[in-house]
Amino acid sequence: MSAGHLLRGHAPISEKAWGLIDEEAKARLTPGLAGRRLVDFEGPKGWEHSATSLGRVSDEEISPLDHVEGRVRRVLPLVEVRARFVVSRAELAAGDRGAEDVDFDELDAAAQRVVVAENTAVFHGWSDAGIDGIARQSPHDAIPCGDEVDRYPSFVARAVETLLRNGVGGPYALALGREEYTRVIEIAERGGVLLFDHLRKILGGPIVWAPGVDGGVVLSQRGGDFLFDSGQDLAVGYESHDAENVTLYLEESFSFRVASPEAAVAIVR
Repeated sequence: MSAGHLLRGHAPISEKAWGLIDEEAKARLTPGLAGRRLVDFEGPKGWEHSATSLGRVSDEEISPLDHVEGRVRRVLPLVEVRARFVVSRAELAAGDRGAEDVDFDELDAAAQRVVVAENTAVFHGWSDAGIDGIARQSPHDAIPCGDEVDRYPSFVARAVETLLRNGVGGPYALALGREEYTRVIEIAERGGVLLFDHLRKILGGPIVWAPGVDGGVVLSQRGGDFLFDSGQDLAVGYESHDAENVTLYLEESFSFRVASPEAAVAIVR
């Protein structure tokens, strides 16, 4: 979790404390990064990686000379994401002495902000960053579910049938926002069968907790449909410090594009 531009060597933080910070960051980030678990993840390619090639050129011919053609290649720039947080120097010193309860509350909150930002970009888009999300790009009508959580098998089956009808093979996955995930895992159907287990049988693939997702999204896991290009993977960097606190940040760079819009169906409340 390090790179030169993160300036970690300038921080008044011991190697042991950096290890604690990195472990905490990984523990808080990994469960919620649903998007990268369900799409094709490529990288990380490093901080210097600035754009994703789209394999296309512009329509406009730009050569200033007769009988010489010139066209600009089209690329998708990576977006840099950063979330700052503060750690008390007293808490870091406690960690160096072996404390098991170091206060990383601000790191935990920053990790959740990053998780929501990344998942939102992947599933719902980030227009200013040139990212069109999976649900936004889908040409299929969204399936309304309202508060009828017990009918989720019907909604998911309809989504899978829509994908099959459009030639999109499986297995399939279901990304659920915080509230929807809680509602689904709490319900048992007739006969005591967990709704969660029923849905997995319909999908043939995973159901994931996806903070930042509004409702749910059923998407194919056949590969090649949704492309996440990672430059700098999530890492902790140093910004500044004073006598009492150290200001750090979580940072990443990435682009995301939908290659096959027809490979997903949204479920909305």
